[in-house]
Amino acid sequence: MFKFMKLNRIENEPSVKLFEGERGLIITGLIGFILSLGIAFFILFKGHIMLPEGNMKDAFSFNAAIGIFIISIAAILPLSRFSDRKKKVIRWFFIVASIYGYAIETGQNFRGINPRFSRVGTEIDIVAGILFGIFSLVLVVLAVILMIHFFRIKSPYERPLLILGIRYAFLSVFAANVAGIWMILLQDRLTGDAGNLIVLHGIGFHALQTLILPAWLLENTQVNDQIKNRVLHLGSIAWLFMILLIGIQTGLGRSVFELTILPIMASVICIIWLGSVISAFVFFIKPKHDNHLSTDQSSVTQQSR
Repeated sequence: MFKFMKLNRIENEPSVKLFEGERGLIITGLIGFILSLGIAFFILFKGHIMLPEGNMKDAFSFNAAIGIFIISIAAILPLSRFSDRKKKVIRWFFIVASIYGYAIETGQNFRGINPRFSRVGTEIDIVAGILFGIFSLVLVVLAVILMIHFFRIKSPYERPLLILGIRYAFLSVFAANVAGIWMILLQDRLTGDAGNLIVLHGIGFHALQTLILPAWLLENTQVNDQIKNRVLHLGSIAWLFMILLIGIQTGLGRSVFELTILPIMASVICIIWLGSVISAFVFFIKPKHDNHLSTDQSSVTQQSR
């Protein structure tokens, strides 16, 4: 009996696990967090302005963002069905581009040089900035390759909810990459009177957490598949509409934080996404709560006997 239950449990476990075999990417992502922590302490004691044009807050946010991004890629890459050779190539491109980004963003800001759009740097600084742009484009290309590949994966899917969440997430990441290329072409993050492309860029990339985490939560619930899919579709579509409204507002050269129709609509839609995440979390903890109550009731019954 025990042997049968053990075999049944093993068969129900997914054969492809998140983060499996991606130690290099995980370490690379953790480096970004460690650098951000060190920069936070530096800012606490020395301030964030590094003359003539450096800003350690930019280095802090960049390293943290890349760290989160690479950790997210480490989580989903095992699900890509790439061959070992292709995964190795993609993995090392991500690692090299990220390490260069960490070094340039941190080092140049510490020296008081804008790592991307310097106006006071030497020829070497300008070349380093150009290389920074090239490596940024490498990350864009890799993200597009992964997006296309995940959309081309054919059923049956071993983990369909995760695949669905990943597909939605990459649509948001694509919008973030468009904002990144836009910044490169403008040689600035500001557009119009008050538009800031970095907001669209950052929020778009966070879909790798905000849309994939609910998919993982729903995957580990006992709710029927129809409800799971509805919750995931609702939250993901709401997120993409929010990204669209933020993109339009930014493209108009206006701040996404002003109280006008587009930001207000984006906020309302964001609440819908948040509701889907809360629902996924409730579904996730409910079976465990029920099992805990059942165990307690069983214990009371045995004691009464």
